[in-house]
Amino acid sequence: MVGQSGFKKALTVSVFLGPSLLALLAFSIGPMLGTVWVSFQEWNLIRDAEFIGLENYRELWGDDDFRRALLNTLYYLVGYLPLVIIGGLGLALLVNSKFKGVAMFRAMYFLPVVTSWVVVALLWKWLLNPNDGVVNWALGLVGIDGPGWWTDPTWAMPSIILASAWKDLGFVMIILLAGLQSIDESLYEAAKIDGAGPWRRLRSITVPMLTPSLFFVVVISLINGFQVFDQVWVMTNGGPVGSSTVVVEQIVKNTFTFGRAGYASAMSVVLFVIILIVTALQMRMQKRWVFYG
Repeated sequence: MVGQSGFKKALTVSVFLGPSLLALLAFSIGPMLGTVWVSFQEWNLIRDAEFIGLENYRELWGDDDFRRALLNTLYYLVGYLPLVIIGGLGLALLVNSKFKGVAMFRAMYFLPVVTSWVVVALLWKWLLNPNDGVVNWALGLVGIDGPGWWTDPTWAMPSIILASAWKDLGFVMIILLAGLQSIDESLYEAAKIDGAGPWRRLRSITVPMLTPSLFFVVVISLINGFQVFDQVWVMTNGGPVGSSTVVVEQIVKNTFTFGRAGYASAMSVVLFVIILIVTALQMRMQKRWVFYG
């Protein structure tokens, strides 16, 4: 009887998990293994692939363009992460307050999240247009000559960081807002009785209780940041003079422009390993700062 019961349970679990497992194998694990296999080939997507072993990885090691793309991606992360995390936290605290029209503010700040990346990138490209953009026009009103934003190598990446943070602020805000609303109000009431001011309550109650949500958005934002592409492609196409080229853009160009699918796959595998290591480090370090009380 016990054996039959166990078999029925296993069958039930298989029936429910089977479709998801098949989809995972077909659309995630399968393509990942396929990418690793292609990374050992010389393949232009048309002719038959030729096995060349580690040659793509050996070439990648000395590729200055890939190194520059990797450094630019790290530059993007260094600018993007603090902006989106701190900005998202500020917005979450704002829309967590009880004031008239708060629902409208929440919807307004979340609107960019559901907007296409192409639309957002085109909007910011227009706003930051060096010649007739709104931003430079506004700076001109106060006597400041606006920079060449996406046409100047110095300002190309900051322009992309600005557009990316603006789009993703709503996502971070919603996650942190859910975390804020799960904090027990009695903690704040007890703190007020003890004479704690707003800043002390934020530092001693809000931020510690919010660390699980903060940890989640940091991990997700880092993974997304390593894969930045759409906004770069639309706003600068990696220019000027390669100042905003990133790893995913190099992967796309090597695959479809240069016909080097094997080499691009090697880049994808290296990027995957980097993301895996960074995520594993975060998982390991969370014990030091994430509070699951």
